[in-house]
Amino acid sequence: MDFLGEHTVLCRSKVPEVTLAFWVIKIMSTTVGETGADYLAVHAGLGTALTDGVTLAFLAAALTLQMRVPRYVPWIYWLTVVLISVVGTQITDALTDGLGVSLYVSTSVFAAALAATFAAWFASERTLSIHSIVTSRREVFYWTAILFTFALGTAAGDLATEAVGLGFNLGVVVFGALIAVVTATYYLGANAVACFWIGYVLTRPLGASLGDLLSQSREYGGLGFGSIYTSLGFLTVIIALVALLTVRDRTKTNLRA
Repeated sequence: MDFLGEHTVLCRSKVPEVTLAFWVIKIMSTTVGETGADYLAVHAGLGTALTDGVTLAFLAAALTLQMRVPRYVPWIYWLTVVLISVVGTQITDALTDGLGVSLYVSTSVFAAALAATFAAWFASERTLSIHSIVTSRREVFYWTAILFTFALGTAAGDLATEAVGLGFNLGVVVFGALIAVVTATYYLGANAVACFWIGYVLTRPLGASLGDLLSQSREYGGLGFGSIYTSLGFLTVIIALVALLTVRDRTKTNLRA
């Protein structure tokens, strides 16, 4: 009976199952958030203000669509994640570059904001599990938490790679190692919800470091592929994986019917 109840919740959930494909798309969407924002603002010549306005408008439209659909739809969900990744990057960059806020301060503020979101979410719903996103209120908590994970991950990643001086290469290694530790603790029996959210935060600086490593010029320690080619390459992989997930999701739906 418990299994049937859990299966019903998973079928109704507005978010995907946590699989290897989930984490691959998450990391790549993070990289696109880092390189895509840079490309639009600098190389495409839109400037920071116009880029912020355009991406916020697209994010609002995507979130509205995501909230209105009755079930998880892969392309809508991952489009929303990619746009939140871009906006999360822009929020941190606006504080750091535009207002001169220290990365130590912004990292602390976003960590506190995320903790407050989790506290309010748990007080209201008594769970932080992503497998229970079956109501509009829980979905609002979920997407609020997602936004703060991206902003926090951006600030923490910039703090580690720039202020502390890890650089892109070492940043990829360090954050990859931390994710490996979280994965190991999960398989050793640690709390699944805590491991998920810690991993979700850590994939942001990993993806950002990877994006910078690939896109930045060699004189700055990167590989020099440029933001446009890095963004297009990762977007191509994301689209291919989302297409595969869409086919699999439709197949499961047809089998249940």
